Amino acid sequence: MDRIDFDIIGLLSKNSRMPFVEIGKKLNVSESTIRKRVATLKNEGTIKKYSLVVDSSKIGFQNVALIGVDAAADKYLDVANKIKRMADVRYAASTAGDHMFMLEVWAKDNDELRNISERLKSIDGVTRICPAIIKDILKESL
Repeated sequence: MDRIDFDIIGLLSKNSRMPFVEIGKKLNVSESTIRKRVATLKNEGTIKKYSLVVDSSKIGFQNVALIGVDAAADKYLDVANKIKRMADVRYAASTAGDHMFMLEVWAKDNDELRNISERLKSIDGVTRICPAIIKDILKESL
């Protein structure tokens, strides 16, 4: 990867719908060069997908929370598989640090968030959950 590839990724990260012609103009290269490089970045797996970022509150989700989850060592894989199947969990990662798993969940209200938390606690092997409701996003790099 060179500087042009990094710049393409940066521009597409801000606006994945930016036309290749516009990217080419910004980077002083041809549209066909951008097209070929984006195809290569996709084929190599560098660009995994294009996504849509929405304002969760505008579609009815008033609570966005990050939840740390810990599990008994002998139940780690079982807990991971159950978390992956939960429709309420938008993002899940196994982590090294304060918690074994970090989750992002969106809830319509406090009751729904409480319900999600209770379902997480009830998973066989979960030893602790630590929810943190996001109040304000201070920085978001896209």
